[in-house]
Amino acid sequence: VLRRYFDGNLEKLFAECHVINPSKKSRTRQMNTRSSAQDMPCQICYLNYPNSYFTGLECGHKFCMQCWSEYLTTKIMEEGMGQTISCPAHGCDILVDDNTVMRLITDSKVKLKYQHLITNSFVECNRLLKWCPAPDCHHVVKVQYPDAKPVRCKCGRQFCFNCGENWHDPVKCKWLKKWIKKCDDDSETSNWIAANTKECPKCHVTIEKDGGCNHMVCRNQNCKAEFCWVCLGPWEPHGSAWYNCNRYNEDDAKAARDAQERSRAALQRYLFYCNRYMNHMQSLRFEHKLYAQVKQKMEEMQQHNMSWIEVQFLKKAVDVLCQCRATLMYTYVFAFYLKKNNQSIIFENNQADLENATEVLSGYLERDISQDSLQDIKQKVQDKYRF
Repeated sequence: VLRRYFDGNLEKLFAECHVINPSKKSRTRQMNTRSSAQDMPCQICYLNYPNSYFTGLECGHKFCMQCWSEYLTTKIMEEGMGQTISCPAHGCDILVDDNTVMRLITDSKVKLKYQHLITNSFVECNRLLKWCPAPDCHHVVKVQYPDAKPVRCKCGRQFCFNCGENWHDPVKCKWLKKWIKKCDDDSETSNWIAANTKECPKCHVTIEKDGGCNHMVCRNQNCKAEFCWVCLGPWEPHGSAWYNCNRYNEDDAKAARDAQERSRAALQRYLFYCNRYMNHMQSLRFEHKLYAQVKQKMEEMQQHNMSWIEVQFLKKAVDVLCQCRATLMYTYVFAFYLKKNNQSIIFENNQADLENATEVLSGYLERDISQDSLQDIKQKVQDKYRF
């Protein structure tokens, strides 16, 4: 395949791979062979050493063992380089192979770091492999073909293979990435400022109105401008209209109000979806703690002449409940970017049905088991998680 793509030009192939043509290795070594009895200076530290203390790559550049070790250690430990370490000679881009690195480094910590770096490089370059994003997990997940789909690691963590986030159906990866960025940056802070404050028309400092009077005085010591809060014009022409701007309907004032209303509406819309997104995220954390309570309930049920198989419906119900919480959480992200149409109405109705069933199921699982008969609880829970 390589020969085909490089049209039989092996020199170009080896040059782009930053390695020496194997057919020329022997000739290069012969050209750089010196008498072992003759001392020679290292081209890095300029100290004289016997030829046996020097080593190098197929490019022919040789340096003393000490300089090689320090060079590789610096590249690995400080610069975090693995498979991209090149020959230390100026202008030489021949890569140092793994065997040479492991032979020249004696520190076990540096060796371990290098092995981690080349392993990580291998995983990142392979489209079929992905590191598990769980903290302190060192497993790699392999798939048959790369796609945005849920995968589960041996540690139990489920995530999206494409973006590495928790599985986020029905949201596409690009929209989730945009949502996370929106939540992390100050875009909504800017919306709040635009919706609740105005700029001084003279010095442009941000001002928040804290009283009913429309007569504003800028607090900037270098400005002290007096203007109308409604139209942002100079206060002097307003005369005695302290509480009512006599230019309220002018085009400029209308444009300013419209811009503020749009910012306020955008902020309210974002907060609507963000609050529900965060609420389900918090509920999901609580539902994960529900496993311990359910385990205790299962033990109580087994004491009431129920077999181990018969009480497994509770664990399955918690599994379904957590899946519903995660799905609901991401449906609000989906709805935030969804354009209003007939299909969006159907989506919101389905979302409401799922939310209602989820809350009812959560209530059943958190209820004291003594309130209803065991069979009644079992029937209600199974009806809801099969919904």
